Amino acid sequence: MISWRRSASWLSSASRSSLGAAVGGEAKVTPEADPAAQEEEEEDEADEERWSRLLPELLVEIMRRVDAGAERWPPRRDVVVCACVCRRWRDAAVSVVRPPLECGRITFPSSLKQPGPRDAPMHCFIRRDKKNSTFSLYLSLTQALTDKGKFLLAARRFRQGAHTEYIISYDYDDLHPRSSSYVGKLRSDFLGTKFIIYDSQAPYDGAKPSRSRSTRRFASKQISPQVSGGNFEVGQVTYKFNFMKSRGPRRMQCNIQCPVGQGTSSDPSKEKTPSPSSLDLKNKAPRWHDHLQCWCLNFHGRVTVASVKNFQLVATAGSGGPWGVGDEETVILQFGKIEDDAFTMDYRQPLSAFQAFAICLTSFGTKLACE
Repeated sequence: MISWRRSASWLSSASRSSLGAAVGGEAKVTPEADPAAQEEEEEDEADEERWSRLLPELLVEIMRRVDAGAERWPPRRDVVVCACVCRRWRDAAVSVVRPPLECGRITFPSSLKQPGPRDAPMHCFIRRDKKNSTFSLYLSLTQALTDKGKFLLAARRFRQGAHTEYIISYDYDDLHPRSSSYVGKLRSDFLGTKFIIYDSQAPYDGAKPSRSRSTRRFASKQISPQVSGGNFEVGQVTYKFNFMKSRGPRRMQCNIQCPVGQGTSSDPSKEKTPSPSSLDLKNKAPRWHDHLQCWCLNFHGRVTVASVKNFQLVATAGSGGPWGVGDEETVILQFGKIEDDAFTMDYRQPLSAFQAFAICLTSFGTKLACE
């Protein structure tokens, strides 16, 4: 399985301090340094300086060729490697690589907070680990429903008193709200019928974080969404009660804050945060199949197992205008079961991978009041 680990070299080279600096005229005591390690660091610094001296025009042309020759993962890793050389290479990479809205590809972690493709949905799948209450999101690498996949995000379900929380992270092994890999969280009410989505990144300039014990400020020098000092509410998902116990699938409604004037840079920190607008989504009504005696939706071959968790979301009338998805036939998010613990997730603009993943997480778990 292809891993995607975040590294401090995403944006800039590591700064190094000299040993044995004098303070107040006295020698500063420092641990003994390994001569071989010092020599290796000096060589790395020399190599980095040599690469950073390339002409800007030549550097951009190199990045364009690398980007054009690596349309899919795992070859697309070459683009990320080039961005890790030094700051100048990083700047060249983010100037060449287009966001998913334009190119339909995910390259950097920041892509997971940007709207999906405009013309065709991004094909992903989710694997569930019931034993550890964890969920992993992967980018599909082939036309198959499941493959090795490119790891994107992970989530773990926690019980917090009468509530349930899903912590979402870039790192499968670091699912904690105080981690530098923390992306956001999903919080449900007691009945599991209302969920609130929180983002670690402010959705717009001047947004105020919600009060949370997990609020924490930490530094980030990586090609990833700009990290802020708290959790910001960016959406709600509600499942309608079914008091009459009538036959039919779950009915859900979503209200998500999505940017209207999305920029064209792969690094959102380079641009002013676009003002958001509320997108209202509802599940597409299925039809009853008399021969099969079940409710049916056309998933176009992307779902193979009948499940109450399966759904398709479309924009409500008059809600999707700013993004050109105003009709109720354009499926913005599709989620469905293909194996016992595997589910497909296909999304498109204006939703991001993070938002789509959070919405799909709400479908897991029993909802007695809705079924």
